Parts: sequence; C-alpha cells; structure tokens
Amino acid sequence: MERELWEQLYLLVVRLDKGWSNAIYRDCEVLAVYLWAVVHDRPTSWACDHRNWRGPPPRLPSQSTMSRRLRRLRLQDLLSAVEAELGGDPQRWWVQRIDGKPLPVGTHTKDRSAKLGPAGHGFAKGYKLHAIWGGGPLPSVWQVEPMNAGEASVARELVNRLPGEGYIVGDKQYDSNALHEVARRRGFQLIAPQQREGKALGHRRHSQSRLRSLELLRKPFGKALFHDRDQIERDYGGLTSFAAGLAPLPSWVRRPHRVRLWVQIKLLINAIRILNKNLPPMLAPA
Repeated sequence: MERELWEQLYLLVVRLDKGWSNAIYRDCEVLAVYLWAVVHDRPTSWACDHRNWRGPPPRLPSQSTMSRRLRRLRLQDLLSAVEAELGGDPQRWWVQRIDGKPLPVGTHTKDRSAKLGPAGHGFAKGYKLHAIWGGGPLPSVWQVEPMNAGEASVARELVNRLPGEGYIVGDKQYDSNALHEVARRRGFQLIAPQQREGKALGHRRHSQSRLRSLELLRKPFGKALFHDRDQIERDYGGLTSFAAGLAPLPSWVRRPHRVRLWVQIKLLINAIRILNKNLPPMLAPA
C-alpha cells in the first residue's frame, strides 16, 4: 500500500514540477526522496540510502542536500500546487468544520518550540494541527502551531485565509466575540456553543454574529449544523488510522519547519488514499 501511495503522489509531483533551476536535482527529485521517507515513517537519511529502495531508486541526493533543499520556497510552492490539485476548490463547501489535533512529543524534548498546552483531557508538550475542513480530501486551510497557541487566536488567522462563504462549525473553544467578528467580515456565520453554558451573557457588548450563533443553536437548523461538526473528528480519525497516516511525531521530526513539512506530506498521502477509495481510475499509476 505504501509504495502505491508513493507512486501516485510521485507522478503528480513530477507532472506539476514545471520549473528547472541550476541545481543538480530537480525539486520533484528531492520531494520523491522525502516522500519515500515519510510514507514509510523513516528519517530522511534512511531514504537517501539506495539499500532502502525496492527496485531502481531515483537519483538520491545526500542528506545535507536534502536538508538544504527542503527548506526552499520553490519546493513549498510545488507542494502548494499539489495541495490545490488534490483538494480542489474549498469555496464549494457551504458548511465547514474547525478543530485542532494535538501532536505531542516527549516531555524531555530539547525542541524549544514545542510548548506545553492542552491536549485532549490533559496537557502535553508539542505542537497542534489546526484545520478548517470542508467535504474534500484535504483541509480547506490549516497550520501547525505550538501546543499552547490559543484555539480561537489561531482560528482567526485560518478564517482570514478561508475563501468562500457559508457556515463554520466549532466547539465551545471557538466561542469568541473577536473570532465571530472576523468570520462575519469574511462572509461566514460561526456556529459555536457558549463556553459557559447556562450562564448569563452579562452586560458587555457582544458581536451580533455571536448572538445569532447562540440563537441558531436553539433551533433545529442550528442543532443539525452543530451535530455535523462530528465530521471533522472522522476526518482526523481517517488521517491517523492507516499504515502511512499521521501517527505521533517521531523523534527526528522536531522544530516548526520539519513538523509542518511532515504533517503536510501526511495530509497529501491521506488525500491520495481518500481519492483512491472514491475515484480509483483517476489516480491509478501509469
């Protein structure tokens, strides 16, 4: 299964890599090696060894070349093009869900960017994947932040990048006047239950969008929308429940740029898996 996912993602990367540079290796060749490492949950150095390839491997850069090239903007532009190809247009979803996925690391990690923050019913050190997910194989927008970053604060950044209009559904962590206002200005109605259920709102001024959210949640339509929020839990469940999926961060994935790149490739692998399930002829290897 891992090789099939790699082959299909590799063919897509090669097709979308339109640029040549003076470098010895093309961006698609560098990505091919990194994809091989991620799909097998191994470090980049493992993929740079020809003994760890089944069949003739592509040209293999050195570990130092991989480390340098993986941080270049050109390669990130190529990955963004792959995301756009697999995810499609997020504007077609009129209901989207927002939530975070903890990415814990070891308590004694030397990664200074990995912070202690809420994770599930407790606390952990690490990072968190924040995403707004429509009905596609990829999130509409996403980003990785340290574990202690506030859900509502990161959500404001995500909503500002979210195209289209409609409804965004989240849990009570997203019940924030500031977030409601950002969503309203972007053309979205945020649906989130009151943080302190049963408590009066007090005498402070509240966003009209927040008041409408609380009113909708008392009606059948709003209740149905909030019930649909469970879909993002299934999306995260699917992302983590197969052999090449997003497992807990391995020991060699530390520092923000490495964590983000690792998560991005896992999201792309999962998207290929979903599309294979729904549209197998379209992604079959040539």
